[in-house]
Amino acid sequence: MKDIKQNIESLRAALRIHNHNYYVLDAPTITDYEFDEQLKTLQALEAKYPEFYDANSPTQRVGGAITKNFETIVHTYRMYSLDNSYSKEDLLDWEKRIKKLVDGNVAYTCELKYDGASISLTYENGKLVRAVTRGDGVQGDDVTANIKTIKSVPLQLTGNYPDKFDIRGEIILPFEGFNAMNAERLANGEEPYRNPRNTASGSLKLQDSAEVAKRPLECLLYNVTGTDLGIETQYESLEKARSWGFKVPEVATLAISIDEVLEFVTYWDVKRHNLPYETDGVVVKVNSLQQQEELGYTSKAPRWAMAYKFKAEQVATVLKTITYQVGRTGAITPVANLEPVELAGTTVKRASIHNADQIAKLDIREDDTVFVEKGGEIIPKIVGVDLSVRPLDSTPTRYATKCPECNTPLVRTEGDAKHYCPNANGCAPQIIGRIQHYISRKAMDIEGLGGETVALLVREGLISNYADLYTLTKERVMPLERMAEKSADNLVKGIKASVNIPFERVLYAIGIRYVGETVAKKLAKHYKSIDAIINATQEELEQVNEIGVKIAESVVQFFALEENKTTVKRLEDFGVQLSMTEEELEGQTELLKGNSIVVTGVFELVSRTALKKLIEDNGGKVSSSISSKTSFIVAGDKMGPSKKEKAEKLGITLLSEKAFLDKIGYQI
Repeated sequence: MKDIKQNIESLRAALRIHNHNYYVLDAPTITDYEFDEQLKTLQALEAKYPEFYDANSPTQRVGGAITKNFETIVHTYRMYSLDNSYSKEDLLDWEKRIKKLVDGNVAYTCELKYDGASISLTYENGKLVRAVTRGDGVQGDDVTANIKTIKSVPLQLTGNYPDKFDIRGEIILPFEGFNAMNAERLANGEEPYRNPRNTASGSLKLQDSAEVAKRPLECLLYNVTGTDLGIETQYESLEKARSWGFKVPEVATLAISIDEVLEFVTYWDVKRHNLPYETDGVVVKVNSLQQQEELGYTSKAPRWAMAYKFKAEQVATVLKTITYQVGRTGAITPVANLEPVELAGTTVKRASIHNADQIAKLDIREDDTVFVEKGGEIIPKIVGVDLSVRPLDSTPTRYATKCPECNTPLVRTEGDAKHYCPNANGCAPQIIGRIQHYISRKAMDIEGLGGETVALLVREGLISNYADLYTLTKERVMPLERMAEKSADNLVKGIKASVNIPFERVLYAIGIRYVGETVAKKLAKHYKSIDAIINATQEELEQVNEIGVKIAESVVQFFALEENKTTVKRLEDFGVQLSMTEEELEGQTELLKGNSIVVTGVFELVSRTALKKLIEDNGGKVSSSISSKTSFIVAGDKMGPSKKEKAEKLGITLLSEKAFLDKIGYQI
């Protein structure tokens, strides 16, 4: 048996090497026939001796596992979005912002931005243990069985790799493979796929992994994430990932100045058309991981990275009509209904015009021939009008004055680009939109209840706000169209279970304008309960970390309305979590209340992220830059000289890492 086990392991090791040579290095050392013969031998041995089963054997790449429901997994490290730039001036402005926040020279890693489906792979002891889609950045779907079928994803790493880490990348479908798939579909009389990106993304959610294995997908990696990785720069992380067996594009370049970044952008803006994959831009990252930590994140994106988007494809088509949509906040969005046209692999029938100012600025009119772009947006937008073919009887667009749904006169406050319908409690799309937001995945995540059912419940008069959901019974919803007994059961159970959702998500769910997920977390952590937020003044709210005038004003206005306070009180009566639990409050103090604190340098006892959390847990505000409002600085090793000079000039106290931890009574 020992000889058999050694034979199996030897075959696996050889096949891994051949697989890497072929799919990652593009340098095969044996023929396809020889590879297939070795694979068949291994499959036969594994079938005969199941005791030597290995989930990461090369034989597992053929697929066969069926996944009916993809489990939702919370990312250990959040997958942030990237801020976009569309001009070289944007990149220069970004560089200026960076130089204000970090000391010393700044180098950059330039990488191409491949257009596919984002994925996060987790490795433990060199083995692939999990593959999760980006999802909403906080959580995604477990698609491990499907990802294992992709030949360029290593199932077993080589070299000196960390014990545990995540690596992020893009699942893409090369043009050659995409065209071959479409040729086969056309030969079979089937509709061709529209574009490589959507096809790659859709492949990840196929239920049969054997079907995924038939698709020539590839995985290009670009970011290693974890702790104690022994890596100091982004460029080094790419090199190390390559040595561990990952397919990391060789085009990535280290630039020692923004001028070299611009050269990279200019070069690839032309050469990208020769690439075998879809790419829509360049991602520029600050190379030093220490400087990345210094720069940190906004609520949505890292400050240390910027995506430069290549000029978008543009097409001309006729704008047939302009209609108006009402959002959950009452915001009115004009929509251009177009003569259908092909754009970037999809058929476009509608485009965004944003607001009245945009219509006036471009002088957009019905029956105009307009130029449409996709750019960095999901919804295409109108970017211009072909005045040379404008009809002679054309008349300027008169923006809507009344709500298209409830006929209420629209309002527009000074400084706001959008018009609003003020009939919040009598306008159906607003009512439905607020409840749909409340039940959404990132908010209350109510199982068994979808957007269409919410609209039906409102139309049937069973609910008029999200608190009414908790009055629903199986008997009341059963008569609804297409509502079976099991569906009714699941709906009521899902609503009942939502009372256990944490306070920070409830705060996001109730739909205060400008209060997104991150802001809701900040407010929940700072105030601990809904009552404390209701009683806070605008000035007090503005003192909370990352809460500006606009958000503070919106929170005050929301709770100034009695109907909102009544709805929230009803939620409380139904048992919804409107304050932090004892477990959540553990370790929370107000020792640093009123303090604005800057964290800078390199730390040994705890990580920078942990330091920031400790500041917030103790009621303090973390600031990214030194100013006269800074209370003190937690200064680690290698604090920049210009920051030190500025601190001394302003007379700001510098606390060492240990002194700060002693100050808050933190035991290591």
